[in-house]
Order: sequence, then C-alpha cells, then structure tokens
Amino acid sequence: MTFFATLFVSCVLVTSSLLAAQQAKPAPAPPPQPPPRLNTPEVHSDNSVTFRFRAPNAQEVKIAREGTEPVAMQKDDQGVWTVNTPPLSPDYYGYSIIVDGVRSLDPNNSGLVPNLISPGNFVHVAGPPSLPWELNDVPHGEVHHHFYRSAIADDQRDFYVYTPPGYDPTGKTTYPVLYLLHGYSDDASGWTAVGRANVILDNLIAQGKAKPMIVVMPLGYGTMEIITLGWGAWSHTDVRDKNFSNFRQALLTEVMPKVESEYRVTKDRDSRAIAGLSMGGSESLLTGLNNLDKFAWVGAFSSGGMPDAFEKDFPGLDAAANQQLRLLWIACGTEDRLITVNRNLREWLKTKGVQHTDIETPGMHTWMVWRRNLAEFAGLLFR
Repeated sequence: MTFFATLFVSCVLVTSSLLAAQQAKPAPAPPPQPPPRLNTPEVHSDNSVTFRFRAPNAQEVKIAREGTEPVAMQKDDQGVWTVNTPPLSPDYYGYSIIVDGVRSLDPNNSGLVPNLISPGNFVHVAGPPSLPWELNDVPHGEVHHHFYRSAIADDQRDFYVYTPPGYDPTGKTTYPVLYLLHGYSDDASGWTAVGRANVILDNLIAQGKAKPMIVVMPLGYGTMEIITLGWGAWSHTDVRDKNFSNFRQALLTEVMPKVESEYRVTKDRDSRAIAGLSMGGSESLLTGLNNLDKFAWVGAFSSGGMPDAFEKDFPGLDAAANQQLRLLWIACGTEDRLITVNRNLREWLKTKGVQHTDIETPGMHTWMVWRRNLAEFAGLLFR
C-alpha cells in the first residue's frame, strides 16, 4: 500500500472514530430557565395592592412605600416574598424593596422613579378622569429637554421645558412662565417623571382651570457637592449656602436668558412665577422674595433646608413687598416633619406685614401632597 493510500485509510479511521464518539456523547443539557416573571405590583379592584419579590436566600425583606414606614413581607416555599396593602387612594406611589437592609429596585416593574440617591419604582392606583394627574383624552403639550454647560456650577447640566397645547414657536402669541423646582435628591426630570406636571397642566388648561403657560424645570443644584455628601449634606452649612447661592445665579443668569431667547415667553415680572418642593421650595422663596423685580408669583411646597435665620435670608423684606407680590403661597402637609419651620416662616412674615396664603393639608413629605399643591397653585397663576 502506498504512503498516500495509508494516509487516506488512517484519516478515514480517525474521522469514523470521532463521529462515533460524538454520537455516543450525550447532548448538552439545556441552559436553566429563568423563573417566571412575578405579577407585581398587582392592583386589585378594591385599590389594594399586592407586592411580590423573589429572594429565596434573603433573611428579611421589607417594602418601603412612599409616605409609610417599611413593612415586612412574608416568604413562601418558592422563595417569593409577599405583602398586601389596604385599599389606597388613587394616585402614584413610589416604593423600594429592602432586602436584608439593602434598598433594591423591583426587577419586575418597569415603572421607575429617577433619583440621584435613592431610585425606586412606582405603582399607579388608577382613579377617575377628574384627578389632575390622570392621563385624559385632551390636547397635550410637549416636554423639551435641553443641555448646556454651566459656568457657575462648572459642569454640564440640563433643564426641561413644557409648552402648552397649541404652542407655535413661529407664532406671535407669548406665554407666562412658571419656573418649577424639584427637591433634594431628585434630578431635573422629577416634576415630569414623578410629579406628572405636564399631565396636570394639560388637564387644567383643557378644563379652563389654568392659563396656558410655559413651565421650566431646571436642575436644582448650585453645586453637586451637596449630592455627593448624601442625606447628611444639610448639616454642612457652607455647602448648603453655596448650593442656594449658586443655584439662584445659574437660574437668573443662565437658564432664564436661554429660555427667554428660545421660547415665546412674556418677559415682564407679572408673567413670571417660581415655585418648588422641599429644597426647591426654599430655593423659590430665596430666589423669588429676593428678586421681586423679576417674580410676582411665588409658591413653596414643604420647604426644606432653609434655617430659621429669616432676617439673614430675606434682608429688607417688609410690607412694601405687598405692592409687588401677586401671590405668596406657602403649603405643607400636616404630618410633614418640616411643618414647624414652615409655620415659623409664616409667623415671621406676619411680623413683617408680608401678605401670604397659608396652606396646610393632610399628608407627609410625599409626591401625593406636591401633585395636589401644583394643581391648586397653577390654577391661581396669571389671573
């Protein structure tokens, strides 16, 4: 047998052996299938909600729902933890899952609450169309997202602008403008992503309960250092003061000129309002009341972060401000831990003869309070 014939026979034998070995080898096992997706959060016909979370190896799981203390969940033999709520009033409720002390997102819920410190999820307990935050078949405005570099904060930042239904950038109609500020730990999307400000304005405008207006929602930090310090940031008075001061400068000298050059806004003070929640409430007061030549309408929802040194914060504020203020509206929930400082502020304003509207409603430091605040406040503007 020649060399090449011998080589050919050897290759055939090797190939046959390999084929036989492959045929004898068992097929690989299929990859493990992921567990079925949990139905959570499940809203029932009576508006109660069932939350479920799969964590077979966890020792303790709790749900932290906005406006309540964390509640323990119960584990079944499949490693799924469950808890049922009592019937809830129609609204959007933020929540997080706490697994062995660590705050976690719910992987089975695509409804997200953006937050720079404690992101979470939300559950929607639907209500009647009369609720201002419910999406209705009405004309809708648009939300525009802008980016710019801030020389004051020395960083890249953003702001959102709501334009009402029928807004025409090439038209002659101009609109009053509300500068609407978020709270500590939120980002610039807070009022649209969580507060549903655009939906609220759509509904109010369609019902004739609010004037068509432009709403500007800027990033509310004068320095991002206040975020890097976390929840203890407010004990750093130097950082707090820098945050408030720089924010005011950024709003007045960077955001406002951009808005007024790019949108059809009415540029007189009677057509300009400022309002916000928590940190944004304090920023609204500090900016608006110290710049009455620019703002005639000022609103504060559950103001926080501002000390009791009101004489220092509002130098020169007295009864003369009543000639310039069309509305000073100060609101807070009665169960809010910030109710005391808000009451103190209102009492101080009385000693100065400054007219204002006091609003106290049931509720804690939650978006459920602030959505209602916005719906009421927006209806009073530019009348």
